[in-house]
Amino acid sequence: MLDLTDERGIFCAKILADMGANVIKVEPPGGCTARKIGPFHKDVPHPEKSLFWFAYNANKRGVTLNLECEDGREIFRRLVATADVVIESFPPDYMKNLGLGYDDLHRIKSDIILTSITPFGQDGPYCHFQASDITCWSMGGFAYLTGDADRPPVQISFPQAYLNGAHEAAVATMIALYYRHVSGEGQHIDVSIQASVIRDMRNAPRLWEADGVNLGRAGPFRIGVSLSTGQRVIWKCKDGEIAFFFWGGKAGARTNRALVEYMDEEGMAPACMKEMDWENFDMATATEELFNEFSEYTGRFFLAHTKAELFREAIKRKMTLYPVQTAADIAADQQLEKRDFWQGLEHPELGQQIIYPHLPFSLSERLTIKKRRPPLIGEHNEENYLGEIGLSKEEIIKLN
Repeated sequence: MLDLTDERGIFCAKILADMGANVIKVEPPGGCTARKIGPFHKDVPHPEKSLFWFAYNANKRGVTLNLECEDGREIFRRLVATADVVIESFPPDYMKNLGLGYDDLHRIKSDIILTSITPFGQDGPYCHFQASDITCWSMGGFAYLTGDADRPPVQISFPQAYLNGAHEAAVATMIALYYRHVSGEGQHIDVSIQASVIRDMRNAPRLWEADGVNLGRAGPFRIGVSLSTGQRVIWKCKDGEIAFFFWGGKAGARTNRALVEYMDEEGMAPACMKEMDWENFDMATATEELFNEFSEYTGRFFLAHTKAELFREAIKRKMTLYPVQTAADIAADQQLEKRDFWQGLEHPELGQQIIYPHLPFSLSERLTIKKRRPPLIGEHNEENYLGEIGLSKEEIIKLN
């Protein structure tokens, strides 16, 4: 599998490499632009120390190649002859103009799969538009939903749109590989990051199609209930935040009652909550005044406890209440630790081991994959060019 992507699609081949694909990351001489994205190891800006690069290139091998010259393109064609998949994130027609479009690659290897990841796809009125991650996030509709109702839209803390597109590209590539297995045919996969963002919005497009409701920003609240301001879902506690909301009917009766019992044991439950008929509580008819009263006492109760205390009691009492985990919380999570989710990879050039997330699933037949730290610039040139496609050492020197 040949990975020609920059930050727009770099996660696609990472997903496939984690599952066992033999991925060769093909970079221009001097390295991929993703190497310039921070943060950097020990805050030292350097193309071999980008933590962004580390995160999305583990388990790949790396070579350098200049596709802008004919010698480089000829070497790439020889690589294609040995590959199953080529993944790229260049602007539409860039590969075609180099003589490396899908039809060109198909003539080299008839069952090749070409996965192209672009902001808006290979055709349409926007296909040649430049677009950053936040552009795709906004034009995919997600920015409209992100933030507080009384403030302008915001981007979430870490760019997501490119990752959405790359994830969908990985799924599409797997489907194409399966189709090739049963039909013997390759194909060109055209992935739009904008469309990937829209697809991942889940309920917003559905509400518009079904009810004509233009779902808006709600911040820490749950909207779609009878309350004009929505119902609070994210609550502050002693050391952070937790997620909890009141449910209606029998589905929520156990959780609502369990919370009131918990509050009452500490003398913090008001009469309106203790006397409520939770079995017949109807969210559609509950008044804002009632919820404001609930929120006042519930919020005060949560503030008196830590996330760990509330989560421990929620499990014991069978309540739907969850801690809002920070990165530090996730790194120390006992469930992830038990499942060996975190695995160390040695970085000899840095003189230390760095911890990486493992697969989010486990198989009864364990994958036997050689784990690799992300490649240095041109690290595997000789291994691939000399050993696998038979270039001479003189030809390899010219690549740099």
